[in-house]
Amino acid sequence: MKTRITMKWPGLGAALMALALLQGCATGPNPRDPFEPFNRSMSRFNDGLDDAIVKPVAQAYQGVVPSPVRTGVNNFFGNLSDVWSLVNNVLQAKPEAAVDSLMRVSVNTVLGFGGLLDWATEMGIERHREDFGKTLGRWGVGTGPYLVLPVLGSSTVRDSAALIVDTKGDLVLQIDHVPTRNSLYVLRVVDLRASLLRAGDVLDQAALDKYSFTRDSYLQRRGAVFETNGDTEERYDLPEGRSNAPVKAPAK
Repeated sequence: MKTRITMKWPGLGAALMALALLQGCATGPNPRDPFEPFNRSMSRFNDGLDDAIVKPVAQAYQGVVPSPVRTGVNNFFGNLSDVWSLVNNVLQAKPEAAVDSLMRVSVNTVLGFGGLLDWATEMGIERHREDFGKTLGRWGVGTGPYLVLPVLGSSTVRDSAALIVDTKGDLVLQIDHVPTRNSLYVLRVVDLRASLLRAGDVLDQAALDKYSFTRDSYLQRRGAVFETNGDTEERYDLPEGRSNAPVKAPAK
């Protein structure tokens, strides 16, 4: 009998941590961040892990892998995430965004060799990044206090609980073949970290209090989603030698 093994710990662990903190932590001076002592400690842990392992690997990846290949990898994972965005756009009752997401997935999967080429962007089909946390917010569930999760980083109590559902909608985590699933998961983490290298360096140099800046930026971004009916798109500065432009298909 075939045994299905999936990585369920990110969502479940986040939800349990959120519930434990709600029950056991006292309110701090910042009403948006009552768990600040814990969050700062966890942020230092994550920064240490990033400096020791994740960032060096991402720098090596950026230095060794050609830019067109990196962009193709980023496009591939973006296409997978568009599938979950499609589901959440439907759940949020946003038909136009849902149609855009459906068109993006269809075009890039068929014409873009499984998403390696982003034809949809060249055709002007807008991307609407959504997750279940945003879906809950769409229907009136507040973000709750700010929360820093181990390894995963910035979140809120609501978004942490929503990770249980987001994990189920993550196509990478639903792959049965364990080596393939884990390899793709690691590649996605490295690709994402590589795309944030320049932004991270700017933050390290510019922010007087990196923790407060990161927290306030995250809460503002998540809150702005619902002030604009959920159409706010998360954007990040990309490192040198890499742009937001898709890899173009070769001329015939």
